[in-house]
Amino acid sequence: MFSFRNPAGSHRAPSHIYDRKLLFSYAPDWCVSPRPRAAFFLLDEFSGFKREFSVSDSSLRHTFAVHERVPDPALYVIAFLAPLLLQWSINLATVRSWWDAHNSALGLVLSLSLAGSLTQVIKITVGRPRPDLISRCNPDSGTVDPTFGLSTVAICHQSDRHILNDGFKSFPSGHSSLSFAGLTFLSLYIAGKLHLFDTRGYTHKAWLCVFPLYGAALVAVSRTMDYRHHWHDVLAGSFLGIVTACFAYRQYFRSLASKTSHLPYAPRTQRLEGTHDHPAPGLPFYHTLQRPTDTEGDGGASDVELFGDTARREENGQVERGWEQAHSMESGFSHS
Repeated sequence: MFSFRNPAGSHRAPSHIYDRKLLFSYAPDWCVSPRPRAAFFLLDEFSGFKREFSVSDSSLRHTFAVHERVPDPALYVIAFLAPLLLQWSINLATVRSWWDAHNSALGLVLSLSLAGSLTQVIKITVGRPRPDLISRCNPDSGTVDPTFGLSTVAICHQSDRHILNDGFKSFPSGHSSLSFAGLTFLSLYIAGKLHLFDTRGYTHKAWLCVFPLYGAALVAVSRTMDYRHHWHDVLAGSFLGIVTACFAYRQYFRSLASKTSHLPYAPRTQRLEGTHDHPAPGLPFYHTLQRPTDTEGDGGASDVELFGDTARREENGQVERGWEQAHSMESGFSHS
């Protein structure tokens, strides 16, 4: 999509050399990002801290739901697979860049990994009882609290240790944090492609960007319907997911206030000098001596940026306007 013609007397290294450098430069990201997600599953096996509770507390005497409205496999589809496929579909319909697809996938994985690992660490540390704890605990009939204190897990006769241990992992809600981590990232991705904050205020753009959050909200509410979480747990988990999604998005994509919000950040690896060869199609490349800056969204000094067959120096947003014009001609993406 984006072609580049070298200036007179200038040469570039073959694409396969640059592609190899680029691959190795992001290998640590792909190795590190999934590890917090692995920690999510490993920490789930820890029994964790168990708070004292009152057997007469009505907020803990709800029925244990054997079948959840949103089981774990459905959650993984909603929080990860669906956003990933939608982002790649939007990429094909707009920028058509494999680099954008790479960054969107890596950012989504980072968002979910951070949310999942933080959620589990807090869960096993806080040890808050779930609303269905008494049903899970299965204490003797007529059990009452000590005269001057509260009951402990010692009164429970639940034979399944996993069910019992999970009864003390109410805060925060993992379904809420993961669903908001994945779908908020999708909302931000859509907002960037639509230039939501272009100061023109199109209502249809706002609805399209907010729509994924409805799915996350329904997943979160379902946890109270199944009596798996208190409303405080759901609220905290949702907030945690939104924060990690915003953090992960800004690691790989520009500010939503930028005039080039539809573009990801430049590759961190610069092209090498050497023999001439055209870069891989679909990947926006930048000047070899300086990383590009985004004056509208991120601030910085003047830079040279390449788009189409032209290299321009950034002066008062000229580069950003050039990106818009080149992108509109090349991919049919309409900037409104």
